[in-house]
Amino acid sequence: MGDANTRILDGPPTTPPPRGEHADHPAPERRLARLRAPRTPRLWFEVLLIAVSYWTYSVIRNAVPEQKTKALRNADWIWQAEHSLGIAVEHTVNHAVNSVTWLIVTMNYYYATLHFIVTIGVLVWLYRWHPGRYAAARMALFATTGIALIGYYFYPLAPPRLMPDGGFVDTLIDHGTWGSMASGNLASMSNQYAAMPSMHIGWSLWCGITIALLAKPLWAKALGLLYPALTLLVIVSTANHFWLDAMGGALCLGFGFALAGVWFGSLPHRLSRRLAVA
Repeated sequence: MGDANTRILDGPPTTPPPRGEHADHPAPERRLARLRAPRTPRLWFEVLLIAVSYWTYSVIRNAVPEQKTKALRNADWIWQAEHSLGIAVEHTVNHAVNSVTWLIVTMNYYYATLHFIVTIGVLVWLYRWHPGRYAAARMALFATTGIALIGYYFYPLAPPRLMPDGGFVDTLIDHGTWGSMASGNLASMSNQYAAMPSMHIGWSLWCGITIALLAKPLWAKALGLLYPALTLLVIVSTANHFWLDAMGGALCLGFGFALAGVWFGSLPHRLSRRLAVA
């Protein structure tokens, strides 16, 4: 038959595109766009994610072989490199601060506790007041921590306080800091030769930069900038890290922010504070 209806039925079958898809936006690209788009954080999921992520981080970090000989050799190299650069003042700072008992004890507890308290506090603050930026900021923090694990594995490093001929004071032992996993009875629960990079610096810089860029009161911005600076002084005074460990932590944070910027198309502080309501 030669009518129009017959010609249509005899022609090649045509399949309409699935609902909601267009030629210039294939399904995989649309799914990727949905994954990259900031979304409302769910409290139960975030609590579970942070708990599981920190547990995983601790397991992997402590599973890295404690290569004592190599870690001490690397510490000697770092120490000599800092002498060559003219920045090897850790020994002087360590002894000077250790001579003031109340100050060094305060720093010991600062080192043992604020690392967790402030980081969790900033995450809660972002979750509550900056939900549109939360996912990107969290990714920056997680990526920073993830890349640090690679450093722990490939570059074991003893902290200054464990160098037998370094002459450093292990302030945590000398002043009996309760609850510290860096020295004493709890030291066996944590890898003592994972000092490079310093996540005390990586996390405190993440907190400080986030607060300084997003907080409105000037005093809050000032505290945000002061926090990583104080942390740097603490890790050196307690002989837990070299200056170069801190630089390693800062480089890891740079990677974390870069990854978050690429994934979300912008750095966290440039995203909208609130999520658009459909």
